[in-house]
Amino acid sequence: MAMNEVLDLTTEHFMDELIAINPKYDDTIIVKAYEIAFRLHDGQFRKSGEPYIIHPIAVAKILANFGMDNETVVAGLLHDSVEDTEYSRDDLVKDFDERIALLVDGVTKLGNIKYESNEEMQAENFRKMFLAMSKDIRVLIVKLADRLHNMRTLEYMPTNKRESKALETLEIYAPLAGRLGIFSIKFELEDLALKYLHPLEYKKLSSVVNKKKEQYEKNIEQLIETINAQLDDSGIQHDIKGRSKHIYSIYRKMVIQQKSIDEIFDLMAVRVLVDSVKDCYAVLGLVHNKWTPIPGRFKDYIAMPKPNMYQSLHTTVIGDNGDPFEIQIRTYEMHRIAEYGIAAHWKYKEGKVNGEQEDSEQKLAWLRQALEWQKEADDSVEFLETMKVDLFENQVFVFTPGGDVMELPAGSTPLDFAFKVHTEVGVKCVGAKVNGKMVTIDHELNNGDIVEIVTSSNSSGPSMDWLKICKSSGAKQKIRNWLRKANKDDDVDKGKNNITAYIKKKGYDPALVTRNAYILKAVKDFNCSNVNELYLQISRGGNFVKQLGTKLIDYYEIDHQKELEKQETIEVKKRSVNRGAEGSESGIVVKGTDNLLIRRATCCNPVPGDLIIGYISKGKGITVHRCDCSNMQNLSEEDKARLIDVDWDTPDANHRYFADINVVAEERKGLFHDVSKVCDDTNVEIAGLNMIPSEPGEQQLVMTIGISDMHQMQILLMNLRTLDGVTKVYRAK
Repeated sequence: MAMNEVLDLTTEHFMDELIAINPKYDDTIIVKAYEIAFRLHDGQFRKSGEPYIIHPIAVAKILANFGMDNETVVAGLLHDSVEDTEYSRDDLVKDFDERIALLVDGVTKLGNIKYESNEEMQAENFRKMFLAMSKDIRVLIVKLADRLHNMRTLEYMPTNKRESKALETLEIYAPLAGRLGIFSIKFELEDLALKYLHPLEYKKLSSVVNKKKEQYEKNIEQLIETINAQLDDSGIQHDIKGRSKHIYSIYRKMVIQQKSIDEIFDLMAVRVLVDSVKDCYAVLGLVHNKWTPIPGRFKDYIAMPKPNMYQSLHTTVIGDNGDPFEIQIRTYEMHRIAEYGIAAHWKYKEGKVNGEQEDSEQKLAWLRQALEWQKEADDSVEFLETMKVDLFENQVFVFTPGGDVMELPAGSTPLDFAFKVHTEVGVKCVGAKVNGKMVTIDHELNNGDIVEIVTSSNSSGPSMDWLKICKSSGAKQKIRNWLRKANKDDDVDKGKNNITAYIKKKGYDPALVTRNAYILKAVKDFNCSNVNELYLQISRGGNFVKQLGTKLIDYYEIDHQKELEKQETIEVKKRSVNRGAEGSESGIVVKGTDNLLIRRATCCNPVPGDLIIGYISKGKGITVHRCDCSNMQNLSEEDKARLIDVDWDTPDANHRYFADINVVAEERKGLFHDVSKVCDDTNVEIAGLNMIPSEPGEQQLVMTIGISDMHQMQILLMNLRTLDGVTKVYRAK
């Protein structure tokens, strides 16, 4: 059956819908793109069973609703053509032009290239996208529209893919939408991600918020009536309305502030739109004169706009009934940018990108910074982690003595500031003045600080300790580069000798234990940028030598065991032919086998919700590992023959699965008490605890916990990250 017999997918119907959005679209070029997309995707279907062309159409409509130009809408229609059909980039250039080819190519995933892991492949895809963004920021807008529609239809994907896509959306795409100032996309992406990552919490919150909204409706109406009356009397032209906060922002506040929904009062906000900046401040004066403002809750984003061009006045006041309400005040133009962000600068104009594009791109300093990091990063995974840390965390805004605004990650120090000014300023930094007073280089900067760097030509330059002081990945990368050049061969040799001596002392052959593959794994596990940095740390002796030596011996022991097992036959796998799948007492289903001993691997401790794989070993049955377990990812081709598909059976809610997590925090009293309380509140059992050596001023807890599934694990990790002084919480691999 042809597609247009199932749905009205005719060219005429699509163009009628598009022209209804914007009558100035060029129907010639868009019709051409639609017909090519229709032909290329004919016979393809989505997981929902709908014709695949539904997706490109939806993406094009999202872009049109944001006022994007002809080229961007065409790219939306063809964004999957190169990746999923025989259509090539050369075909795009031939049928259209180089600009449209760039937009489509920028959102096309890399193909026919083998990577060591899915993580590396995904990171390289993001790196490719950012390079394309440097030439045309519309690449990212197309990608956001693509992701938005995919998230709206995520229910048709398998559970594991739903969760991975939702997590990626929450960590990458929603923050990127925020960076572009496209908050309508950001908020919807966050809510949809929460819906699939934490469905029970989402459903419960949605229900409670709807009930709370009803309770606040009358209060909001009274508030609006009062403001309307005052503004009418003052003669200020305005529009005013209430809005509810989106679900994810409420959920995040509950998690971070450890509050229940009943303790969160500002579920609603009032937004006032006026004609001019002068009117914004006039409205603010009237509001503060009528109601008592809450100290510390006033933010002037007009005088100090966000990097994504967002401008508005925010204040929270105590209403007549004693409940707090947030009031936002902005001009109509500010509101347009707040809704559409940088997309607001592509409003259709004679088929060309509006001249405001150049001005708006100047405001995207974070993108230029990201591209600099991309050049300096050793690999794509490092680049992606840099993006997550520096672009997506909360920011602080500080001033140079000349009045220029500098944006840094929250928690940044004068060192971060110095290296952002210039590498040489950072290298020669010996101190700083903040608001006219001398401070140390590890002083935490706050919004509005005026920072002046004190330099000296006699400075000895960066040390390894500076990496702990700096918050921004850009500064850390520059420090690593400097140390890399400054490292002396004798320091590296000393490090090699230290680790060799330790391994000999433990009775192992250093030649076997320090083989190159193990050293490279250690570089990654110990968060070093390269081998020389690893050896430089070893050269200083101390606990690090013991930690590294133990890790290298573990690598060797695991491989040695595998080498012994290679000599065994795989009789178990032969018995699996033509047998039905059976559930096991371990709560794991092994496809095609029964009557087998099944055990969870102690190296990665999988729990329900993890992606898992089975490894067959004679005499031990099947050992179940997490798919991201390094032991599984580093298997030889011969060992991969021992792998077998496994899956989780219906988990027993009363069964406890044990896993290890690491908590890294600033050294302080009461840390374990706070960690224990979080575990208790989350109904998580602490089965084991160990304090391991860490850096000066830092503590590291390794806990073995008993949980029921991954959902409980995610909640625990999120709650632990909110504790004072905790810098990192992660699941041990």
